[in-house]
Amino acid sequence: MSPTRDLLREPWVQRGVRAALAAALAWQVAVLLPPPLAQYSYYAALGAVIAVHPTVADSAAAAWRTVLAILLGFVLAVGVHELTASPLIPGAVTIALVVAVAIVVEQWPVLGEHRTWVSFAAVLMFTVGAADPARYAASYGGLTLLGAAIGVLVTTVLFPPLQLTTAVRRIDASRELLARHLQDIAGGLREGVVPSPGEWDARGQALAGALDRMRAAENLVERARRANPRARRWRGEASSIREQSRALDRVAVLIDDLTTMVVEFQPHRRGIDRIEGGTGWVLAEALDGLAHVVRTPHATGTGHDVPDDRAEALAAAEHALQRLTALVRTSDVADDEGFFALGAVTVGMHRALDTLRDRRGEAHMA
Repeated sequence: MSPTRDLLREPWVQRGVRAALAAALAWQVAVLLPPPLAQYSYYAALGAVIAVHPTVADSAAAAWRTVLAILLGFVLAVGVHELTASPLIPGAVTIALVVAVAIVVEQWPVLGEHRTWVSFAAVLMFTVGAADPARYAASYGGLTLLGAAIGVLVTTVLFPPLQLTTAVRRIDASRELLARHLQDIAGGLREGVVPSPGEWDARGQALAGALDRMRAAENLVERARRANPRARRWRGEASSIREQSRALDRVAVLIDDLTTMVVEFQPHRRGIDRIEGGTGWVLAEALDGLAHVVRTPHATGTGHDVPDDRAEALAAAEHALQRLTALVRTSDVADDEGFFALGAVTVGMHRALDTLRDRRGEAHMA
């Protein structure tokens, strides 16, 4: 893939191109309107920029909610101004009332994150458009709506975003951190230096943040599919992202549980005289095998001669895990806390490997 095409797949580049084009089109359309409106053409450009969002659905929602908030602000500003139109009432009191009422109106859930436009529009009307409220409301509100409509149209037509690039990157980052998480524990087992629970909690924060960003990216892809003319074309890749994200999420929960047990109970040390020697090494090999599966994507080729590294990784992980399972089964320890923790870790690893092997997710764990 060429560098230019790679660059055009960047969400911020796509949004920049869409916003610039929408603002230019809105401006050009507005200057062709009759003179009373043409002089406010910059409001159309503002509306266009407001409406250009990461998804088509978000663009449409931003357009009508912003315009609604602006009109509400205009209406309440005019209403408060008329009710306080007395020489005895200072302008400072009037504007304080305008802002107070606007803040109350902003609590309406329908406005969502665009609620702050109510107070902005109310103050703007009071300070700029009070001389001719109707004309100002028509100019500002009407042209903003026109620009927003153009913004939505441009977002829909010009490479409507599906946010796939960001989602793929965040899934890859989560997969890498999750694999490193397992390998760090495995390395500690081999060296006999497993971190304390407090240290491990701090090290796990980076993984938790990556998983949160991955989930947010998956949700954004799902929203981007709504009212998107490209949704059918990229349905397979979007479904792949959903399966990858959810599989990694399930595995992350299981791995967090098993690594916590390793760090807290250190089953490779407790009862080591009664459980076969080398428990730490066997457990480390199993953790490394699981890490390799998490990190290894499926082969993208369809021919039978294309080697599937993931299948090999699954086989190696299964072999290492069977050694750990055999160690637990052949031990005669029945009352040691560390032994029970080792058994729980073994079960957790089996469940994690089963999740990674799941037929619905295997084809998408790329």
